[in-house]
Amino acid sequence: MSRFLVRRVLHALIVLWLAFTLSFAVLFVVPGDPVELMLGDEQLRQLSAEQLAAIKAEFGTDRPFVVQYLDQLGGLLRGDLGSSYQNGVDVTTLLVQAAPSTLALAFSALVVGLVLGFGIALSAALTHRAWLRGLLLALPPLSASLPTFWVGLVLLQVFSFQLGWLPAFGARGPSGIVLPAISLGIPISAAIAQVLHKSLTTTVAEPYADVLRAKGVGHLRLFFRHALRNASLPTLTTVGLVVAGLLGGAVLTETVFSRNGLGQLAATAVSQKDVPVVQGVVLLAAAVFVVVSLIVDLLYTVLDPRIRLEKAAA
Repeated sequence: MSRFLVRRVLHALIVLWLAFTLSFAVLFVVPGDPVELMLGDEQLRQLSAEQLAAIKAEFGTDRPFVVQYLDQLGGLLRGDLGSSYQNGVDVTTLLVQAAPSTLALAFSALVVGLVLGFGIALSAALTHRAWLRGLLLALPPLSASLPTFWVGLVLLQVFSFQLGWLPAFGARGPSGIVLPAISLGIPISAAIAQVLHKSLTTTVAEPYADVLRAKGVGHLRLFFRHALRNASLPTLTTVGLVVAGLLGGAVLTETVFSRNGLGQLAATAVSQKDVPVVQGVVLLAAAVFVVVSLIVDLLYTVLDPRIRLEKAAA
């Protein structure tokens, strides 16, 4: 157990360092100076070259790449993510303010994805009608092919503007999260349904299932007592990847529905080349990814005791 955890902590640190380095390098080579973007054209016209150089020196954006990188990395090691170039607010404060809205959206979308994904996969596996099975299995590829922003716009048009059942832009409270959660949860359900149905089909065709049938175990008991548990391992991996990628999907969804959150914060920071804020969001996303991966590995040993942590870590 301790060996497994040490390895995963080392992996997590490497992932965080790579995410930090890559995001810093990409933002550095992107055209545009963050100080000039912060000031805007009108203020820039009122400043002399000496005044602008002094402001850049104050923010440290005139220093070489290596110096800026080591300064940012040193701050990170001290637990200091820095302050926003745009408003001077501490990055940690911005993340704490934005995270609850995104977490609520991500959790709601995951619930929608799990309910729809398991519902489609189980219904397709249990039905004896070929036409219904074909119809159900056609839904995941269709759902996966629909862009999230397009689904969001259609939901807004139908349920907000035409029917008036749910609020549209920037709404708070439970009713305001329904449409964003459905919009973000539909592609999640597609991935879960495809993997789960494939795993169930493979599992019920294995020799142990024939043995159980020969012993008189009924179809539903075989399905829910044995096959579903064995088929859940690859589905669990898919769910872990989906959860880790929810932040990326939240960027588009929060933009379409004008919701405040980490997605909006990241999109605004990238457009303004606000390096400390972008790196804070990237590091938070990477941390979520490694934590979710660790939880998935631990759940593997619970669902299948034959898997040992040392083996999983190898």
